[in-house]
Amino acid sequence: MPVLPIIRRAAGADLDVVYAMICALEDQQLDKDVFSKVYLRNLTSPDIAYFLADVEEKTVGMVSCHIQGLLHHAALVAEIQEMFVYADYRSQRIGETLMTRVVQHAILEGAAQLEVTSRATRHAAHRFYEREGFIKSHVKLVRYLDKI
Repeated sequence: MPVLPIIRRAAGADLDVVYAMICALEDQQLDKDVFSKVYLRNLTSPDIAYFLADVEEKTVGMVSCHIQGLLHHAALVAEIQEMFVYADYRSQRIGETLMTRVVQHAILEGAAQLEVTSRATRHAAHRFYEREGFIKSHVKLVRYLDKI
């Protein structure tokens, strides 16, 4: 039986482990200097939370949550911006435990709903989110500003 992870808030000292997970999620090496500035800035924001999953003192997964007031909802809306679990730890309830924590956080912060966007090609992630109670309700369109 898999060991359930310990879920904790991320801190500045977790920068390297979070960086490695986000690079793996995006399948590219991100600029670490820029990443570090964004990460450390976000840690000070009351609207952004990062939760890490530790198994036997190893960080194996993470989820981020950004909460903002949206006029078209007339409410606070929580959004999972990044979620990642290392492949060797998938199907061991790590993602489920992270999801439980981020839902709890969103509710405690007064959010009316929790949203997530996932790349169209990530079918396994979509199945996970649907098992966790998410429904497909929107289409996301992106305009890359560096292409102008």
